Amino acid sequence: MIMKMQSNNPLLFITLHCLLVLSASQDFDFFYFVQQWPGSYCDTKQGCCYPSSGKPASDFGIHGLWPNRNDGSYPSNCDSSNPFDASKISDLTSKMQSDWPTLSCPSNTGITFWGHEWDKHGTCSESVLNQHDYFATTLSLKNEIDLLQALQGAGIQPNGQKYSLSSIKGAIKGASGYTPGIQCNNDSSGNSQLYQIYLCVDSSASGFIECPVFPNGSCGSSIEFPSF
Repeated sequence: MIMKMQSNNPLLFITLHCLLVLSASQDFDFFYFVQQWPGSYCDTKQGCCYPSSGKPASDFGIHGLWPNRNDGSYPSNCDSSNPFDASKISDLTSKMQSDWPTLSCPSNTGITFWGHEWDKHGTCSESVLNQHDYFATTLSLKNEIDLLQALQGAGIQPNGQKYSLSSIKGAIKGASGYTPGIQCNNDSSGNSQLYQIYLCVDSSASGFIECPVFPNGSCGSSIEFPSF
């Protein structure tokens, strides 16, 4: 005979309910913090357009903060009821323009780019970050690890020369303590070059961690680091 177990413990019920809500609302295990080199975005066949605020600085710019899962998959476009609202980040706009610039064509203020990042990725992090915190936290992460300084300190300069992939990874790990993921693209001549650098952040967006899994990407053992 199968006995049906019942519980009249309200605390147990509340605890189980909270766990179910949490598991449903946070469908990711960590974040990718992704920065891109503007020279590698602009020298492709597609080209680029500078934002209305002018040519960005010769530095890595933020691409986004992306919730990700340990199996390599990721959630996206999680909450259409909470679309991007530029007024919620008005105090961050000037910092966004310098650290999170848009390079897509036609040129714009960055609103379209930021809106895309929030709608696709940010809405999936609402269990830990509201809209303002999502952008403020991402800006703060950039300040914690200076990628260009890490590379230049190891003699790796954005001068169009080729550097070994292992030396690039080693320079960033040596300066930050964390192993980066490297993504390459091709310039207009088909040469492989340093394009994006991935670092990982814990699921509460409170600090960097070693990446549980790295993104797919193809880089040669020696890649260019173009000027900008």
